[in-house]
Amino acid sequence: MTGRFYPIGTPGTPWSDAEKAEWLASVTVKRSYLEEVMDKVLALSDQFELIQYGALSINPERFPLYALKSKRWDSSKPSVLITGGVHGYETSGVQGAIKFAKTSAAKYESHFNLLIAPCVSPWGYEVINRWNPEAVDPNRSFVENSPSEESAALMTLVAEYDNDFLVHFDLHETTDSDEDEFRPALAARDGKDYEPDIVPDGFYLVDDSDNPQPAFQKAMIDAVRNVTHIAPPDGNGMIIGSPVIQEGVIQYPVKSLGLCAGMTHCTYCTTTEVYPDSPKATDEQCNDAQVAAVAAGLDYIIGQGD
Repeated sequence: MTGRFYPIGTPGTPWSDAEKAEWLASVTVKRSYLEEVMDKVLALSDQFELIQYGALSINPERFPLYALKSKRWDSSKPSVLITGGVHGYETSGVQGAIKFAKTSAAKYESHFNLLIAPCVSPWGYEVINRWNPEAVDPNRSFVENSPSEESAALMTLVAEYDNDFLVHFDLHETTDSDEDEFRPALAARDGKDYEPDIVPDGFYLVDDSDNPQPAFQKAMIDAVRNVTHIAPPDGNGMIIGSPVIQEGVIQYPVKSLGLCAGMTHCTYCTTTEVYPDSPKATDEQCNDAQVAAVAAGLDYIIGQGD
C-alpha cells in the first residue's frame, strides 16, 4: 500500500527524532500497570521469591520490573523461563503468565525451577502499544547492546542464571490492532510501503526454525484445542506470511531476529499467539489458553524424562 497510510511522517521517509516525538505525544494511558499487574504479582509473594530486576527510566517508580522465582531453586533441576508482555499491549500474555503462576506453577515445582517475568514492557501495557517510548520494538531487540531497555533488563536478569534454561515460553497475542495500527506504524517509521495481511483467527505457535521441536509444539496445540480454537492457515497455507509446518505452528529463526524466545540456549522454546478479538473466544479463554500451553509443554518434557 503506497501513499499516506499513517498520520505521522512522510510516506517513503524514515522517521527522524521529530516524528518519534510526535508519535510519543500521541500515546495516552489507557489502563493501570499497578492495579492490573503489580498488585497481582506482589500478592504471589507467599508462593514465589519476588525479584525486582530493574525499572523503566521514563518513570522508575511507576514502572518497576518484577520477576517471580521459585523459592526452592535447586541447581540439580532443569529451569524454565516464562515471559509475558514483551509487547505490552498483548494482554493475555501478561495475565496468562500471572494466572499460571497463581494456579498451576505449584504442580511443576518438584520437576523444575521457574522464573516468570509476567510483564516485560509495563509502559507498553499501560498505553496498549507494541513499542516502547523510543518507538522501538522490544521483541526485535534481544541482541547485544540492545536498543530497548526492557529487553536489556530481562537479558541481564537471565544472564545471572548463565542462560541455563531447558525451556522458554514467551506468551503473546495477535490482535486486530496489528493491522489497524502497529504494522502501518512500523512501515511509516521505517519509510516503507505497508502491505496489509490477514489477522489469524485462533491460537497458534511459533517454533524455532533453527532448533525445531515439532512434538513439543504439537503437545501444546492438542491441549489448547480443548480451551479455544486453533488458527487455520490462509488460502496460501500461511499464517502471518509464514508457511504452516503443522496444524497451528509456524517457524521463525528466533535468535537471528532478536526475538525474546531466542534469548537463552534452551532446548525447547515457543512463542504463543492468541487472538483476543475473535468472536469465538473470551478474554478468560485467552488467558486459559496461555496457561494450557505452558502446562502441556511442561507435561511433555516431563514425559520425555528431561
